[in-house]
Amino acid sequence: MLLQNYTRTTARNGREVIKRREKNTEDGDGLPPGSTRLTSPYDTDTRWSAKRDTFWNGYKVHINETCATAADDTARPASAPTAKAAARTPRRPKPDRAPRRPNVITNIATTASTLPDSKALEGIHQFQQRRGLLPDEHYLDSGYPSAELITGSAARYGVALITPVLLDTSRQAKAKQGFAAHDFTIDWENHQAVCPAGNTSTAWTPNIQNGVTKTVVSFAALDCIPCPFKQQCTTSKSNRRQLSLHPPQMTEALRHARARQQTKDWNTDYALRAGVEGTIRQAAAVTDLHQARYRGLAKTHLEHVYSAVALNLIRLDAWWNGHPLDRTRTSHLARLELRLTA
Repeated sequence: MLLQNYTRTTARNGREVIKRREKNTEDGDGLPPGSTRLTSPYDTDTRWSAKRDTFWNGYKVHINETCATAADDTARPASAPTAKAAARTPRRPKPDRAPRRPNVITNIATTASTLPDSKALEGIHQFQQRRGLLPDEHYLDSGYPSAELITGSAARYGVALITPVLLDTSRQAKAKQGFAAHDFTIDWENHQAVCPAGNTSTAWTPNIQNGVTKTVVSFAALDCIPCPFKQQCTTSKSNRRQLSLHPPQMTEALRHARARQQTKDWNTDYALRAGVEGTIRQAAAVTDLHQARYRGLAKTHLEHVYSAVALNLIRLDAWWNGHPLDRTRTSHLARLELRLTA
């Protein structure tokens, strides 16, 4: 803790001086990155993290649960949001009088609070595969997906990610004016792209951006400058349009996902993921999941596992004893008011 927060330097008079490390320094004596910075001398696994207006020092938990609907049967385990992710398996229609089975937690993952959600998903799928609990469809929030994960999860595990992917962040896409990347026709075999005005790209340059393999496609300035659609396409000082593309399969997967999530059917289907938010609330209210009782990642994970077991027992006990499962979004107060007026 002392070494990462303070440093010793020698002054001009030859005396040693202890100074506090700053965030950004030219001499390289700044603070370490947040992912490795110790935040407590008592628990060296905890890290400071923030999400919107919430700041905490600790860990992050990812919860997977089944998310069957009334018309579903249990052909194969379905998985729901991991503290933000969800999943299910297509199932056989059940008889009308069949008891509705409860959703149960199938996996708990505890990670450092600074680990991005997208980095946690691979480990979650590996653990589910070893236990034979991989879902056919995994419903997640927007913090988990990437082009690599959408294609990789389908190829390696046979899991389809049902999740809102980040939309195109280009100026044209944000303003919904002009030509966005999806308006260009990509000829992967001939390494060319054709713009909406009919011009063909002149450069096809594979490179690595932030550790991800991409291809930069460039058009000639001689084509872009006289083009009547130039203002709709690019305002670059180089007077030419450039595209940054993922590999073919990933690019097409992103385009398909972005187009699909704009449909009403997709939004209706994705609403199934909302159930895991109730599970997170139940875990916090019943087992105080937001408060770690032990020090260290291993012990905290064991605590999270016990919490999941407790919630599953509560749900199974209610189901075995014929108590109705609370699957409505009606609050307890609203139900009480309705009962009093009856």
